[in-house]
Amino acid sequence: MHGSDSRPRVNHQGASVSVGRRMFCLVLAVGLMLASLSGAGCRQFRYRFRNAPPEQFVPNPLDLPSAPDAFVWSQVIDAVDDYFRIIRETPVQNADGFILDGRVETAYSIGASCFEPWRKDSTPGFERWQGTLQSIRRRAIVTVRPRGPGYTVEVVVQKDLEDVGREISGTQSSVGVSHDASIERRGRLVEGTPETLGWIPLGRDSSLEQVILSDIFGRITQNDAEGLLHH
Repeated sequence: MHGSDSRPRVNHQGASVSVGRRMFCLVLAVGLMLASLSGAGCRQFRYRFRNAPPEQFVPNPLDLPSAPDAFVWSQVIDAVDDYFRIIRETPVQNADGFILDGRVETAYSIGASCFEPWRKDSTPGFERWQGTLQSIRRRAIVTVRPRGPGYTVEVVVQKDLEDVGREISGTQSSVGVSHDASIERRGRLVEGTPETLGWIPLGRDSSLEQVILSDIFGRITQNDAEGLLHH
């Protein structure tokens, strides 16, 4: 009876080898794909997710050399204006016995995405990718303080995340109850439109602070600054 059995036999060892080869080819393909994504932006993007933020390289506040207060302030304004729209400024004074801290405040700006390379309010890598996938806003406050003949400059960049509520249908009304038990009606919203509940503070964007500080320091200490100071 056994000799007349003509059913095909399954080679389990061969099947296991075939599966193992397919898994090896899959792992190899994934490895080659990751290796192909080794550009500077992708490397920085993966680094920011795998590692803690780097240590601060530029002190904040940062010491600036001695220079006329008008020159220092003009360089600070020119630098900050490249990143944000300035809404309020108080010039620094450090001459003729008058000493006054300078302060710059900017408007909030929605973070630049990966599709806006000309904008500078988001640093490359993680911050720009986050601005692409989520609604992020930032603003800067820059303070310049006289310290003898020199100055210190402090840059604070505040970063917020948009708090978006659930989708509300057109048949629902948006009603909020305040802590004082009064009712606030916001009217009807378009169906499928998320409601912005506000902004969630995310702390400071130290990477952009570093860039702005380096920009200000470079402008004041550049080679042609000496010629400007002696006019």
